[in-house]
Amino acid sequence: MEKRILGRTGLQVSPLGFGGAEIGYQGIDPGTVENLLGRALDAGLTVIDTGECYKDSEELIGKAVSHRRAEFSLFTKIGHGAGFQEEDWDLGMLEKSIDRSLKRLKTDYVDLLQLHSCPEEILRRGEVIGLLEKFKKQGKTRFIGCSGDGQAALYAVRTGVFDTLQTSLSIADQEAIELTIPEARQRGMGVIAKRPLANAAWRTGEKPADSYHHEYWERLKQLRYHFLNESVPEAIAYALRFTLSVPGVHTAIVGTTRPGRWEENAAFLSRGPLPIEAIAEIRGRWQQASRGNWPGLR
Repeated sequence: MEKRILGRTGLQVSPLGFGGAEIGYQGIDPGTVENLLGRALDAGLTVIDTGECYKDSEELIGKAVSHRRAEFSLFTKIGHGAGFQEEDWDLGMLEKSIDRSLKRLKTDYVDLLQLHSCPEEILRRGEVIGLLEKFKKQGKTRFIGCSGDGQAALYAVRTGVFDTLQTSLSIADQEAIELTIPEARQRGMGVIAKRPLANAAWRTGEKPADSYHHEYWERLKQLRYHFLNESVPEAIAYALRFTLSVPGVHTAIVGTTRPGRWEENAAFLSRGPLPIEAIAEIRGRWQQASRGNWPGLR
């Protein structure tokens, strides 16, 4: 795969990264995860993104590929430390969280540590940001980032402290294209797209059972993109190429539980960016349907 430079971090990243939420939430067995990630690394994957609240995700990743640590950039998040007694943004809890993550991931450091959907009022207090800077000085992380959307993400960008922004971006979630990505780009930040396929909420033709996907389902019904009438693989290819065509985006994080799926998605990118006309059509439909009232979703 081609590689992109993740902003001022200098990290060389594959445009398609692996997201670890699904393997944790769906309880995938360690052997399957080892097969999935091993194949993806062999095929050119260089980004693995997870989080402390994705159940067993960090532990599964550590068991599967810690012996190949030099081959990829490892990202995780803090701020939703299930299993601790303190509040999510308690500084003591965050200290415990990063140490637990490193133990689970079987590593001494992560390449990127991100605040996980941190509210703007917490960011403005400054203590949590200062703690991330402390972790960076201690060598627990090489770089620090913010994973979030809306005004909180914009504030994080404007602090000038964070090396990266991870934000929702897809055919059904385009607020960041105007709100945060241009300024992040001007500041030399790495930009990571999360939920880049809008959870493929259209794929069955019926409203998804999981409420997490409902908002995207409702938006897509109003957007009525013609390419969603194509086969599911073709529609996914179109949607993924749109996300990675947005100026300033360096990598898109896609989760999967099936060995071989990462390689299939990666192959779609060989077709290159979407034509300018196709991008303009998607943007036009979004602007007409959203009327500026559809926020970025967590």
